[in-house]
Amino acid sequence: MKEARAARLTGRIVAATHNRGKLAELHDLLAPRGLEVVGASALGLAEPEETGATFAANAAIKAHAAARAAGLPALADDSGLCVSALDDAPGIYSARWAGGSKDFAGAMARIERELKALGAPLPWRAHFVSALALAWPDDRLEAFEGRVDGCLVFPPRGTSGFGYDPIFVPDGHDRSFGEMTAEEKHGLPRDNSLALSHRARAFQKLARALID
Repeated sequence: MKEARAARLTGRIVAATHNRGKLAELHDLLAPRGLEVVGASALGLAEPEETGATFAANAAIKAHAAARAAGLPALADDSGLCVSALDDAPGIYSARWAGGSKDFAGAMARIERELKALGAPLPWRAHFVSALALAWPDDRLEAFEGRVDGCLVFPPRGTSGFGYDPIFVPDGHDRSFGEMTAEEKHGLPRDNSLALSHRARAFQKLARALID
């Protein structure tokens, strides 16, 4: 069964996202495996409404929609930052906290305001979650999840990555994701044994099961 699945992942695969930062990270993870990655926007695919109650459910919605529309295997990620003192908010609403303009600077400022308003004691613990869903046009689906724990820092540090990366320092490190290179976060180009980011850890599981 594993060999048949791996064969389906040769050639072209749709990265089911319209987020340029996320598309770049998925390309960095997939391309070294010899896969041709094309983004949903390049194919003119619409963004489905994310009505799921979990990261995994929303990833599945996006992957199925892209695979059916493109007639190709499609990989979707649904991920977010979960802040312990905020009852794991913003969670699945991480992108929505940034609004239609994708103002993550404003979203990060909101997190800081809410933590201070609560009088939450330091350190401000948080974790990133990434749920990856790989769908085929015949509706077959495989799902994988990765997580990384750490603390929040303010003001934001670094300009690498995207989203909430500048305020998140993973456990065991003293720099934020915003201060790290893609290689440091993902263990690129091919060895994900050193995967640090939530998305790379989820992809590591996918690669072991379906690609490598």
